Amino acid sequence: MKQTLLSFALVGVLATGASVMTTSAAAPPADATFTPQARGGGESQADDPVAKLVGQLSLERYKTTLKGLSQFGDREQGTKRNRDAVDWIEAQLKSYGCTNTERIIYTYAPEPRAPRAGGAGRAGQAGRGRAAGSGAASTPPGPPEPGSADWTRRGQAGGSTYYGYRARTGVNRSLEAQPDERLRELNAEPTAPGERQEVYCTKIGTTRPQEMYIVGAHMDGHGKGEAINDDGSGTALVMELARAFHQPGVTTDVSIRFALWNNEETGLNGARAYVEQREALQGKESPVGSGTYPEPKWLGMIQHDMMMWDHGMPRPDGTINPEQRPEADINIEFQSNSKMAEESMKLAFAVKAAADAYTTHYPATVGPHMTNTDSTPFMDIIPAISLRENERGMQTGAGWNPHWHQPTDVFSTFSDKDFMLGLTSAQATLAAVARLAGAKVQ
Repeated sequence: MKQTLLSFALVGVLATGASVMTTSAAAPPADATFTPQARGGGESQADDPVAKLVGQLSLERYKTTLKGLSQFGDREQGTKRNRDAVDWIEAQLKSYGCTNTERIIYTYAPEPRAPRAGGAGRAGQAGRGRAAGSGAASTPPGPPEPGSADWTRRGQAGGSTYYGYRARTGVNRSLEAQPDERLRELNAEPTAPGERQEVYCTKIGTTRPQEMYIVGAHMDGHGKGEAINDDGSGTALVMELARAFHQPGVTTDVSIRFALWNNEETGLNGARAYVEQREALQGKESPVGSGTYPEPKWLGMIQHDMMMWDHGMPRPDGTINPEQRPEADINIEFQSNSKMAEESMKLAFAVKAAADAYTTHYPATVGPHMTNTDSTPFMDIIPAISLRENERGMQTGAGWNPHWHQPTDVFSTFSDKDFMLGLTSAQATLAAVARLAGAKVQ
């Protein structure tokens, strides 16, 4: 498999002009003015539908959508604030013209958490594999020494290895850790088992409506903050893409589905429910002869999860650089041991090629270790990738983001440079999907 994947990677590099290793210069200021256009191509911006679509995205619109999501707190599954957020997302999609919204309905009935020493709950049902405490994550006790547990991390999935300083991670479950009284009140309701819902809408293809790409993000969060980065950043991205593709005069040959998953934080339950309910319906015309396909055949799935924070590894004393690092980038990941690894790699390089051509600020890299997000239930069925702020298996899991599942994951924590990383990811995915789906702009 390694030799096959390497050969495929070289083919992808030759086909796209991309390289696996990317060296980036410092990102331009977030308030700089740029016009997206194909670089190195012969088509002018005036004639390029992809450039026109990418030009529909703006930093202020992205921030406005994020701010709208913040009104629902952390949107933890099994709460009224989560249900209200689903309703709001659906209303927003309809206002963009994506009016054929539908919902997946399923039941979430988890086993009770097993007690832990000190009364802490068990983190991450269904194999999430994260340590959690009853309060906020603690600060590392002084700088780790090379060779110590806080210096070296060897992951289990895929055998990934991380060398460098790391910080502890966890899930805050304490309201008292949130200093904002409004958020304490908003996030006070505990989760309860029962019915869950998640919303999606579809851009219907004009020539191949029976096939589609799925663009997704999870709208639920936890940690007693606003879940702005995890995963308001991905949710706002998908919503902005739905808006751009539903502008007047925009058509696509192939259908595109915009899905906002629920219950990601409990083990990808919403995405799994979608696969369980919809996989067998792919490509079936209903009613027969109508030209309508309730579940077009899946061509690929692109997930977005935590898009804005790339400030580098923890310092020796456990602190984090407050500024986005100069070499910040978008991580496009596929899973190298999945059944569709080669096809997923090809999709990843297609997104990187689009990023190289159309993004305005940060570069993109491709990596082989996609994990712990809603593309996982798809990865053995169709090409599936995820876009992230960091390498999930090595960097996020090693504590590169101190706001992950914490009360500090709120809108005010992030700067325009952070928001711009999320917007750059939106540009990359929009450009790639526009190419793949045959977008046209009148």
